[in-house]
Amino acid sequence: MAIGQFGSSLEEILRRNGETRLQAAASVKIDNSTLGKIIKGSRRAHKDVMSSAARHYDDGQLFLAAAGEVTDGAFPPWLDNVDLHRACVLIKSIEELKEVLAAGAQAPISKTGEQITEPERQQIKRLLMETVEAITALTHLAAVLCREYSFSWLTTWKEHRSELRAKNYMK
Repeated sequence: MAIGQFGSSLEEILRRNGETRLQAAASVKIDNSTLGKIIKGSRRAHKDVMSSAARHYDDGQLFLAAAGEVTDGAFPPWLDNVDLHRACVLIKSIEELKEVLAAGAQAPISKTGEQITEPERQQIKRLLMETVEAITALTHLAAVLCREYSFSWLTTWKEHRSELRAKNYMK
C-alpha cells in the first residue's frame, strides 16, 4: 500500500476539527516536522503514532487508514471520492448486501474446493468480491454514523467484541 493514506486521512480530520498540525503533533507526542512528513506522504507513520492518533481522534476514517497501512491494504480502504452522506451510505450498503445475497444464491458453497468446476469457482469468487464490497460499504456506514451522531468508533468496537465474547464466539 502506498505511503500516505494515513497522513491524508489525518490531515482531513485536522481540517474538519479546525486543529493545527502543531496541536496534532503535541497530541500524538511527535515533533511537528515528523507529522508534516507523514501528512505529505514522504514518511510512513510508525504503528505507535497511528495508534495514538487514531485513539486520540476516535474517527473511523483514521482507524481504517491505520489498519490499511499496517496490513498492506488487506482492510477496507477509506473511500474519498464518493458521497458519504449517511443516507447515501445506507442506500449503498443495502445495495451491496442485496448483491451478496444474489451471489450467495448462485454460489455452490456446499461443495469443497476439490469438487467445484472452474465456472463454479468463478461464482464463488463473485460471492467473495461482493462480500468484500459489502464489508467496505458497511464499514463506511458505521464510520459515518459514529461521526454524524458522535458515537465513539473505538467504544463501538469494544462493545461489539464484548458481545461476541459473551456469546462465546471468541475468547
